[in-house]
Amino acid sequence: MEPRINTRKAAYSGGINALLGVHAYIDQSGLEPGLLNLLYLRGSQINGCAFCIDMHWKDLRAMGESEQRLYGLDAWEESPYYTERERAALHWTEAVTKVREGHVPDEVYAIVRSQFSEKEIVDLTLAVGMINLWNRLAISTRTAAGGYVSPHKARVETMAASR
Repeated sequence: MEPRINTRKAAYSGGINALLGVHAYIDQSGLEPGLLNLLYLRGSQINGCAFCIDMHWKDLRAMGESEQRLYGLDAWEESPYYTERERAALHWTEAVTKVREGHVPDEVYAIVRSQFSEKEIVDLTLAVGMINLWNRLAISTRTAAGGYVSPHKARVETMAASR
């Protein structure tokens, strides 16, 4: 599949830069980086975004995430590898991503509310909305998967080399 548009090149100073600003907020929101990447990966799986699946899988591995938890993510509800907080975030990710299928039911809100503050729920929702937007950009422009190198990997390698 041939890429259609290089979105960063075409719109970096405008829209893409604005999206990166929202991501900067999410990154400093206090939500755990591993949790955020887990929900980014799950949202990307739901949407079928090869580029984002590749990216967030690599980021999670570079952050030390186990292969077992990554392979089990597509069946997280039946997998014993996730904390209650992660499960709540994954419920929320699925409900917000598939909003047309149930308009984020009260039961899902109750689950997420048991693990997250109101601010954290808003931040989670921003994160889910952002991955859905990134997925739509990557899918519609046919951004090629496979070439992404995690900045987390570079940091881990630099730290290991300095020891």
